[in-house]
Amino acid sequence: MEKKRKVYSREFKQEAVRQASEGSHSVAAVARDLDMDANSLRKWKRAQEQHGEQAFPGTGKSHDEELAQLRREVALLRQERDILDIVFSNRRQVTHDVCAGL
Repeated sequence: MEKKRKVYSREFKQEAVRQASEGSHSVAAVARDLDMDANSLRKWKRAQEQHGEQAFPGTGKSHDEELAQLRREVALLRQERDILDIVFSNRRQVTHDVCAGL
């Protein structure tokens, strides 16, 4: 069975490297606390030392793209909710009218 790779955010990597660099805990201890491989953390630490702020550019969507997509989804969900509200309010009115006529 193939093991799925974990994907870590840039912020997670930066925080892990910061914790490992403070000196109060070893890289292995920090990695264990974060439930991750110590070699990955060592690699991130080297990348941070070599490239600084540019160390973890990421390959996924930017926050702006993700935010725009989420806003589109929210707008669509609101439209769907409004349509359902109209359908159910009309249905309640019809049921009320039918019951009142009895």
